[in-house]
Amino acid sequence: MNVLKMLARRWLALGVIAASGAVATGAAAQADYPGKAVRIIAPFPAGSGPDANAREIASELTKILGQTFYVENRPGASNIIGTEVAAKAPADGYSLYIGTTSSLSVVPHLYSKLPFNAEKDFAPVSLLGVLNTGLIATPGVEAKDARALIAALKAKPDSVTVATAGIGSYSHLSAAWFNSAAGVKTNLVPYNSTSPYTDLMSGQVQAMFDGLPAAAGSIRAGRLKLLAITGNKRHPSFPDVPTFAEAGLPDYAPIAWQGILAPAGTPKPTLDKLSAAMQKACQSEELAKKWREYGGELRCNTPAEFAAFINADRQMWGQVIRQTNIKLD
Repeated sequence: MNVLKMLARRWLALGVIAASGAVATGAAAQADYPGKAVRIIAPFPAGSGPDANAREIASELTKILGQTFYVENRPGASNIIGTEVAAKAPADGYSLYIGTTSSLSVVPHLYSKLPFNAEKDFAPVSLLGVLNTGLIATPGVEAKDARALIAALKAKPDSVTVATAGIGSYSHLSAAWFNSAAGVKTNLVPYNSTSPYTDLMSGQVQAMFDGLPAAAGSIRAGRLKLLAITGNKRHPSFPDVPTFAEAGLPDYAPIAWQGILAPAGTPKPTLDKLSAAMQKACQSEELAKKWREYGGELRCNTPAEFAAFINADRQMWGQVIRQTNIKLD
């Protein structure tokens, strides 16, 4: 019996030593993070506006943390494909995710069954930035601002054709919200697989609600015009454009955002190190200027602040979707 007790104590001691070694190894791995290239899963197509933003922040993180951060595009199915890939990725800090308004605030309200849980499957790292939404129109639209367009639509419903990126997309929901808030009716045309901007530029459709990265250059060149923009005050890059509040819609406030998240279970020291790197990236005046130029704001925060931001945004879009009675299944 004494021999058995002695062996048991030895095995216990070896187990404690092994566990201690594993903890030490894990702590060292976290301290040395990142020790290899890090992928950022993007649920949207390469070459799109959000993709450009993702690649910009990947470049900044590469400079700050000394390892390659690269974007892996996984587009399709209203961002669902890429979001599922990210949710099921290893929680080791080497697979990150660019979350957006659509993927984490909107899609969970549009579908009753999803292959991921937007609230539980991700660990927020930091917001990246927000984009104010603009009412973009062709020069052929006579209204000089949103207030005038609302008056024209009340006099003649369905007289303006509004392009959207597909039913349930950010642009579609922003347009439906505008119709509901203003008490007007527009003719909504969904573009499910192609960009609406070609037809908007040619005048085949007359308006669109969207963030401004894809349209800012054409607006400044006079090929498109901006009738209103979201925000509590006029944006410094478009000082002559009134806000929707000035058009009589103080509660109309869609904003498009992007942020960095990791799979749930990613170690807190890794999340904290990534968040600190994001804070440093947001000090880049060059990057901040890019966001300002297309009606946005570079804005980083802590994991807790980002979690609260997503929760508030998700609740807001849930209310909008219920009010507009849009459901995709």
